[in-house]
Amino acid sequence: MKKEFLIDLIKKAVSPFQCVEAAVGYLKKVGFEELCYEKKWNLRVGGKYLLNHHGTTLFAFSVGSSYHKGDMLRMAAAHTDYPCLRIKPNADFQTEGYAQVNVEVYGGPILNTWFDRPLGVAGRVALRSDNPFEPRMVLYRSPKPVLIIPNLAIHMNREVNKGVEINNQIDLMPIADMLPKEKQSTDYFLTFLAEELGVDKKDILDFELNTFCVEEPVYVGVKDTMISSPRLDNQTSVAALLAAITEVERADGINLIALFDHEEIGNTSKQGAASILLHDMARRILRGIGLTEEEIDCELYDAMLLSVDVAHALHPNHKGKMDITNHPVLGQGFCIKQACSQSYATDAEAIAILCQICDEKGIVYQRFVNRSDVRGGGTLGAVASALLPVKTVDIGIPLLAMHSARELMGVEDMDALFDAVCAYFS
Repeated sequence: MKKEFLIDLIKKAVSPFQCVEAAVGYLKKVGFEELCYEKKWNLRVGGKYLLNHHGTTLFAFSVGSSYHKGDMLRMAAAHTDYPCLRIKPNADFQTEGYAQVNVEVYGGPILNTWFDRPLGVAGRVALRSDNPFEPRMVLYRSPKPVLIIPNLAIHMNREVNKGVEINNQIDLMPIADMLPKEKQSTDYFLTFLAEELGVDKKDILDFELNTFCVEEPVYVGVKDTMISSPRLDNQTSVAALLAAITEVERADGINLIALFDHEEIGNTSKQGAASILLHDMARRILRGIGLTEEEIDCELYDAMLLSVDVAHALHPNHKGKMDITNHPVLGQGFCIKQACSQSYATDAEAIAILCQICDEKGIVYQRFVNRSDVRGGGTLGAVASALLPVKTVDIGIPLLAMHSARELMGVEDMDALFDAVCAYFS
């Protein structure tokens, strides 16, 4: 079920908006009740709830049927965004009959993997309405590939296989169509978008649209031991958290998942892990089930957080890029990620808790630490735990080709991650 659920989510989650849309639909189907920040909450013991924040961040939580003060609040967080190309305002321009679209880089993609791939467009569009304080917001996903970024032929770029620097403003501009002279215009993409939405061009006030790789996940290997797919970072974690929060019934506590936007650009936004969102959400839940302010403080400092994001696997052609004693490989379990710099928010006590949980259940895991001469990346865990200082562990499945337009994972690692999150929530 886990792998099928992951593949279905990847196909749907072509932008953070579509990711949250798919998650909301899935949670409602299994009985989660939707809440709103701006309205009063009437929480009950045994209830299951979700909250959609600005369309790209989602919270879901369950209150155990036998909940009592002092029962642990257990949280897990992942992110809905991924490195890609975002479409700029006033996007249209044309070059010698080529209709093109102006884009900018979002996050840290491996840029050369985006060349020569059929690309779709997805996200959210703001439309004119009768009330200027309430524009009409609609989600959009192109039903087919509409953009492509062709490589320059090797005959015109003889050094390409030695590594050529990519200029974001010159090399990454996708083609939307070929225009005959009598139809050349500078608002071709906007016209297309208006026609797709069935609105007048002047009613499109703004949009948040990204490109996405339309290629679907496929099993790879003689015995189908791997999955090659776009957006494994971080839909693997989103899928594990969604499946776990719906499958685990913990009577004696509160389970909470947070799916944040903007991790790939540093978390600092009203939808990101560097906001007050998680701290505010935890306090409001505890207050909503009757705890006093002092009791809330006590509960928060006894809570725990899993920061769930992908890890680096050892690349067989570049073994020297990994740490000499901590080098996970595909198919051998999820990773516990550590860094003394706290770019991964992990300490020995939190690790020991998770290790014992997994050892008791026979769940396989590996350790990841960067080489001592490599800075490495970070996750939302360090940011979230600075704002809500609880025991935190960074975990995730190992990947090859992280931040490529297509990434590679081991099939069995998804089961291990799902089992670990379920055991933690149980």
